[in-house]
Amino acid sequence: MISLEAKKRKIQGKQTKNLKRAGTVPAILYGPEIENISIEVNAKDFRKVLKEAGENTMIGLKIEGAAKKEYAVLIKSVANDPILSEPIHVDFYQPNLSKELEADIPLEFVGIAPALQLGGTLIKNVQSLTVKSLPQNLPHSIKIDVGSLKTFEDVILAKDLSLPENVKIVGNIEEVVAQVMEPEKVEEELAKPVEEGVDSIEKVEKKKEEEPEEDAK
Repeated sequence: MISLEAKKRKIQGKQTKNLKRAGTVPAILYGPEIENISIEVNAKDFRKVLKEAGENTMIGLKIEGAAKKEYAVLIKSVANDPILSEPIHVDFYQPNLSKELEADIPLEFVGIAPALQLGGTLIKNVQSLTVKSLPQNLPHSIKIDVGSLKTFEDVILAKDLSLPENVKIVGNIEEVVAQVMEPEKVEEELAKPVEEGVDSIEKVEKKKEEEPEEDAK
Protein backbone atom coordinates (compact mmCIF):
# COMPACT_ATOMS: atom_id res chain seq x y z
CA MET A 1 0.00 0.00 0.00
CA ILE A 2 1.28 3.45 -0.96
CA SER A 3 1.91 5.67 2.06
CA LEU A 4 1.61 9.42 2.58
CA GLU A 5 2.83 11.44 5.56
CA ALA A 6 0.57 14.09 7.12
CA LYS A 7 0.51 16.46 10.08
CA LYS A 8 -2.37 17.72 12.19
CA ARG A 9 -3.39 21.19 11.04
CA LYS A 10 -4.06 24.05 13.42
CA ILE A 11 -4.43 26.76 10.76
CA GLN A 12 -7.98 27.19 9.46
CA GLY A 13 -9.88 29.39 7.01
CA LYS A 14 -8.14 32.04 4.95
CA GLN A 15 -4.89 31.52 6.85
CA THR A 16 -4.37 28.27 4.94
CA LYS A 17 -2.96 30.44 2.13
CA ASN A 18 0.26 30.51 4.15
CA LEU A 19 0.40 26.70 3.94
CA LYS A 20 0.11 26.80 0.16
CA ARG A 21 2.98 29.25 -0.11
CA ALA A 22 5.10 26.84 1.95
CA GLY A 23 4.37 23.93 -0.41
CA THR A 24 1.77 22.34 1.85
CA VAL A 25 -1.81 21.37 1.01
CA PRO A 26 -4.57 21.69 3.64
CA ALA A 27 -6.75 18.60 3.92
CA ILE A 28 -9.33 16.83 6.03
CA LEU A 29 -9.70 13.19 7.04
CA TYR A 30 -13.19 11.87 7.72
CA GLY A 31 -15.17 8.65 7.72
CA PRO A 32 -18.14 6.83 9.24
CA GLU A 33 -16.15 5.57 12.21
CA ILE A 34 -13.82 8.49 12.99
CA GLU A 35 -14.09 12.14 13.91
CA ASN A 36 -13.01 14.70 11.33
CA ILE A 37 -9.31 15.54 11.53
CA SER A 38 -7.85 18.70 9.95
CA ILE A 39 -4.45 17.84 8.47
CA GLU A 40 -1.85 19.07 6.00
CA VAL A 41 0.29 17.17 3.50
CA ASN A 42 3.36 18.02 1.46
CA ALA A 43 2.20 19.17 -1.99
CA LYS A 44 4.98 17.40 -3.90
CA ASP A 45 4.46 14.11 -2.04
CA PHE A 46 0.70 14.31 -2.53
CA ARG A 47 0.97 14.85 -6.30
CA LYS A 48 3.17 11.77 -6.54
CA VAL A 49 0.72 9.63 -4.54
CA LEU A 50 -2.25 10.91 -6.54
CA LYS A 51 -0.54 9.97 -9.79
CA GLU A 52 0.24 6.45 -8.55
CA ALA A 53 -2.96 5.68 -6.66
CA GLY A 54 -5.63 7.85 -8.22
CA GLU A 55 -8.92 8.34 -6.43
CA ASN A 56 -9.97 4.71 -6.14
CA THR A 57 -6.97 2.93 -4.62
CA MET A 58 -6.44 2.67 -0.87
CA ILE A 59 -3.40 4.45 0.54
CA GLY A 60 -1.88 4.52 4.01
CA LEU A 61 -2.18 7.97 5.58
CA LYS A 62 0.28 8.38 8.43
CA ILE A 63 -0.58 11.29 10.73
CA GLU A 64 2.19 12.59 12.92
CA GLY A 65 1.19 12.48 16.57
CA ALA A 66 -2.14 10.72 15.99
CA ALA A 67 -3.12 7.90 18.32
CA LYS A 68 -3.61 5.66 15.31
CA LYS A 69 -0.40 5.71 13.30
CA GLU A 70 -1.86 4.85 9.88
CA TYR A 71 -5.31 5.23 8.33
CA ALA A 72 -6.39 3.22 5.29
CA VAL A 73 -8.02 5.90 3.13
CA LEU A 74 -9.22 6.89 -0.32
CA ILE A 75 -8.51 10.24 -1.93
CA LYS A 76 -12.17 11.26 -2.05
CA SER A 77 -11.83 14.61 -3.80
CA VAL A 78 -9.21 17.14 -4.82
CA ALA A 79 -9.86 20.87 -5.27
CA ASN A 80 -7.45 22.45 -7.75
CA ASP A 81 -6.47 26.05 -8.36
CA PRO A 82 -8.38 27.05 -11.55
CA ILE A 83 -5.36 28.87 -12.96
CA LEU A 84 -2.34 26.89 -11.78
CA SER A 85 -4.11 23.49 -11.67
CA GLU A 86 -2.34 22.78 -8.38
CA PRO A 87 -4.16 21.06 -5.47
CA ILE A 88 -5.45 23.55 -2.90
CA HIS A 89 -7.48 21.19 -0.71
CA VAL A 90 -7.89 17.42 -0.34
CA ASP A 91 -10.54 15.22 1.24
CA PHE A 92 -9.33 11.86 2.54
CA TYR A 93 -12.02 9.29 3.34
CA GLN A 94 -11.62 6.29 5.60
CA PRO A 95 -14.31 3.79 4.61
CA ASN A 96 -15.56 0.83 6.57
CA LEU A 97 -13.26 -1.92 5.28
CA SER A 98 -15.88 -4.59 5.94
CA LYS A 99 -18.53 -2.97 3.71
CA GLU A 100 -18.58 -2.89 -0.08
CA LEU A 101 -18.72 0.43 -1.87
CA GLU A 102 -19.15 1.61 -5.44
CA ALA A 103 -16.46 3.48 -7.38
CA ASP A 104 -15.84 4.60 -10.96
CA ILE A 105 -12.72 2.87 -12.27
CA PRO A 106 -10.96 4.30 -15.35
CA LEU A 107 -10.44 2.01 -18.32
CA GLU A 108 -6.98 1.57 -19.83
CA PHE A 109 -7.02 0.46 -23.46
CA VAL A 110 -3.95 -1.50 -24.56
CA GLY A 111 -2.85 -3.29 -27.71
CA ILE A 112 -3.78 -2.70 -31.35
CA ALA A 113 -7.09 -3.69 -32.92
CA PRO A 114 -6.45 -5.68 -36.16
CA ALA A 115 -9.68 -4.27 -37.64
CA LEU A 116 -7.99 -0.88 -37.91
CA GLN A 117 -6.14 -2.25 -40.92
CA LEU A 118 -9.52 -2.53 -42.66
CA GLY A 119 -9.86 1.26 -42.53
CA GLY A 120 -12.02 1.39 -39.44
CA THR A 121 -11.83 3.61 -36.35
CA LEU A 122 -11.50 2.41 -32.79
CA ILE A 123 -14.48 3.64 -30.78
CA LYS A 124 -14.13 3.74 -27.00
CA ASN A 125 -17.74 3.96 -25.90
CA VAL A 126 -16.91 3.97 -22.20
CA GLN A 127 -14.03 5.62 -20.35
CA SER A 128 -14.80 4.21 -16.91
CA LEU A 129 -16.96 1.58 -15.27
CA THR A 130 -18.75 1.59 -11.94
CA VAL A 131 -17.78 -1.41 -9.85
CA LYS A 132 -18.58 -2.65 -6.37
CA SER A 133 -16.20 -4.30 -3.92
CA LEU A 134 -14.56 -3.97 -0.54
CA PRO A 135 -12.47 -0.76 -0.47
CA GLN A 136 -9.18 -2.63 -0.29
CA ASN A 137 -10.03 -4.62 -3.44
CA LEU A 138 -10.75 -1.65 -5.71
CA PRO A 139 -8.42 -1.70 -8.75
CA HIS A 140 -6.48 1.38 -9.84
CA SER A 141 -7.67 0.84 -13.42
CA ILE A 142 -9.13 -1.86 -15.66
CA LYS A 143 -7.00 -2.89 -18.65
CA ILE A 144 -8.72 -3.75 -21.90
CA ASP A 145 -6.82 -5.50 -24.70
CA VAL A 146 -8.37 -4.39 -28.00
CA GLY A 147 -6.44 -7.08 -29.88
CA SER A 148 -9.62 -9.16 -30.04
CA LEU A 149 -11.29 -6.64 -32.38
CA LYS A 150 -10.44 -8.31 -35.70
CA THR A 151 -13.54 -7.36 -37.72
CA PHE A 152 -16.21 -4.64 -37.71
CA GLU A 153 -18.61 -7.15 -36.12
CA ASP A 154 -16.39 -7.77 -33.09
CA VAL A 155 -17.19 -5.91 -29.88
CA ILE A 156 -15.92 -5.89 -26.31
CA LEU A 157 -18.71 -5.98 -23.76
CA ALA A 158 -18.52 -5.02 -20.10
CA LYS A 159 -18.98 -8.67 -19.15
CA ASP A 160 -15.87 -9.60 -21.20
CA LEU A 161 -13.53 -7.58 -19.00
CA SER A 162 -11.11 -9.29 -16.69
CA LEU A 163 -11.72 -7.97 -13.18
CA PRO A 164 -9.91 -8.71 -9.93
CA GLU A 165 -11.47 -11.27 -7.64
CA ASN A 166 -14.52 -10.07 -5.66
CA VAL A 167 -14.96 -6.99 -7.90
CA LYS A 168 -18.36 -6.77 -9.62
CA ILE A 169 -19.64 -4.48 -12.35
CA VAL A 170 -22.58 -2.29 -11.38
CA GLY A 171 -25.04 -1.80 -14.21
CA ASN A 172 -25.48 -3.29 -17.68
CA ILE A 173 -22.91 -6.04 -18.30
CA GLU A 174 -24.01 -6.18 -21.96
CA GLU A 175 -22.84 -2.61 -22.56
CA VAL A 176 -20.48 -2.23 -25.53
CA VAL A 177 -17.18 -0.90 -24.21
CA ALA A 178 -15.17 -0.80 -27.43
CA GLN A 179 -15.47 -1.67 -31.11
CA VAL A 180 -14.01 -0.80 -34.50
CA MET A 181 -16.47 0.93 -36.80
CA GLU A 182 -16.54 1.40 -40.54
CA PRO A 183 -15.90 5.02 -41.67
CA GLU A 184 -19.50 5.57 -42.79
CA LYS A 185 -20.93 4.44 -39.43
CA VAL A 186 -18.48 6.58 -37.50
CA GLU A 187 -19.80 9.68 -39.28
CA GLU A 188 -23.37 8.64 -38.44
CA GLU A 189 -22.53 8.15 -34.75
CA LEU A 190 -20.73 11.48 -34.52
CA ALA A 191 -23.74 13.26 -35.97
CA LYS A 192 -26.24 11.82 -33.45
CA PRO A 193 -25.00 13.46 -30.22
CA VAL A 194 -25.09 16.92 -31.82
CA GLU A 195 -28.76 16.62 -32.69
CA GLU A 196 -29.69 14.95 -29.41
CA GLY A 197 -27.67 17.49 -27.43
CA VAL A 198 -29.44 20.48 -29.00
CA ASP A 199 -32.82 18.89 -28.39
CA SER A 200 -32.03 18.18 -24.75
CA ILE A 201 -30.82 21.76 -24.22
CA GLU A 202 -34.06 23.12 -25.67
CA LYS A 203 -36.06 20.89 -23.33
CA VAL A 204 -34.08 21.99 -20.31
CA GLU A 205 -34.47 25.67 -21.18
CA LYS A 206 -38.20 25.20 -21.67
CA LYS A 207 -38.49 23.44 -18.32
CA LYS A 208 -36.63 26.27 -16.58
CA GLU A 209 -39.01 28.83 -18.05
CA GLU A 210 -42.02 26.87 -16.81
CA GLU A 211 -40.69 26.35 -13.28
CA PRO A 212 -41.42 29.17 -10.78
CA GLU A 213 -38.40 30.81 -9.23
CA GLU A 214 -37.65 29.87 -5.64
CA ASP A 215 -37.90 32.51 -2.97
CA ALA A 216 -34.55 34.05 -2.16
CA LYS A 217 -33.13 32.77 1.08
